Amino acid sequence: MLRRHSAQGGFSLIELAIGLVIVATMLSALLVPLATQLDQRRTAETQALLEEAREALLGFAIGQDRFPCPASDTSNGQEAFDTTASPPGSAANGQCLRYRGWLPAATLGLSPVDRAGYQTDGFGGDANRIRYAIADYNNPNATDKKTFTATGGMTGNFDSAGLANVATVTTGRLSICSQASTANTTCSTGATLANGNAIAVILSVGKNPDGRSDDENENLDTTAANRIFVSRTHSDLAGGQFDDLVLWISPNVLISRLAAAGKIGP
Repeated sequence: MLRRHSAQGGFSLIELAIGLVIVATMLSALLVPLATQLDQRRTAETQALLEEAREALLGFAIGQDRFPCPASDTSNGQEAFDTTASPPGSAANGQCLRYRGWLPAATLGLSPVDRAGYQTDGFGGDANRIRYAIADYNNPNATDKKTFTATGGMTGNFDSAGLANVATVTTGRLSICSQASTANTTCSTGATLANGNAIAVILSVGKNPDGRSDDENENLDTTAANRIFVSRTHSDLAGGQFDDLVLWISPNVLISRLAAAGKIGP
């Protein structure tokens, strides 16, 4: 006598596929906020690193009566001096190799630094090394050999220059704009945040270091004559993306710190 076996319960292929789609959707919903939280944490870490760098630069200015030169691609986080001036490759010649480069983290004693001596932002990697620019007071031309100890053509340091000259001489200073500029020394569009009124700039290119908009590309432009930087709110809109972080030091902040330390007079 034949017996009929009862059908065993199970999932069909269609049901399994639907279940996998549901699980994938739920995981995606969880992963997006986690990725956003990670980016926010890295951005906050970068902001803290930039603020620490700004304090270190001001401390260096107080202690050395000058700002450090930017590091070069080959200086391993040390400030890079002009090797053609006399004496060559020395702070005594008053010349930086270039006025836009990397933060000289090794010179400033900052940590952590990468394997080559450079400090990177919270996103890490060689493309995310923290950038630094200094006003070229005495030689604003395309030779890219920038005087950093002199002020407006005078020889000497902040102390010998005097408070009034540090405050009023604007030759070669840096400008901060809310949009990319068609000019090299002034803001041609948008708001002027610091028009020729920044002595030093510290910059992170953020999560996406490749320049996805005109504003981001402005911050990547290392042309010798270009003294424009862009600072504005974060945006992911196509064509207008911006995730750079920019801090700067104004003459008034410098004077306040120098005066408080008894390093500068009238």
